[in-house]
Amino acid sequence: MTDAVRAYPRSVSCGGKTIELSLLTAQDQADLEAFVATIPEHDLLFLSSDITHKKVLNAWIRSTKTGRVKSLLAREGGVIIGCTAIVLNILSWSRHVGELRVLLAPEWRGQGLGTTLMQECFVQALELGLEKLCMQATVDQPAAIVGFENLGFRAEALFHNHVKDSEGRLYDLAVLSHDVARVQSRMAALGIPGAIGA
Repeated sequence: MTDAVRAYPRSVSCGGKTIELSLLTAQDQADLEAFVATIPEHDLLFLSSDITHKKVLNAWIRSTKTGRVKSLLAREGGVIIGCTAIVLNILSWSRHVGELRVLLAPEWRGQGLGTTLMQECFVQALELGLEKLCMQATVDQPAAIVGFENLGFRAEALFHNHVKDSEGRLYDLAVLSHDVARVQSRMAALGIPGAIGA
């Protein structure tokens, strides 16, 4: 783990606007439900559970209290425009690995918000003492996969016909991973030296 711990809430600049980042709490549930309702179903297929169900959202929020999930919300003008989750399994043989999830409002894609949130997740992963982050994406979203690869993720596996949408269409699921021990140098290469202590 790192000695410095990122403090929230904090403000960052993105797309020429000020974005507030904060940790997810139970008080955010209604706002989170409203945000999830704006995300197209196809963009949720990479998640292991369907977060459009209130029961799943309740479990997500409960997991932040127990430390099994660390989640951030990004707001602009008080409205959620993105969120992250690092899912941990401290009792497994893979307790050094975090499962990363990032969601963006459709109108905020391509403006650097995803990169900003990913950088925050790298900081959190280091604080949590994780050695590896894994994420998933359906293979028909090449722009998202390229974005992750530009941040140092590399493909590890492909699951054929692994997810099915509400209309019965099947999609392949790619698994990518990142060695977070190299995050410090990667952050410096992206122009954010000293990010851990910022």
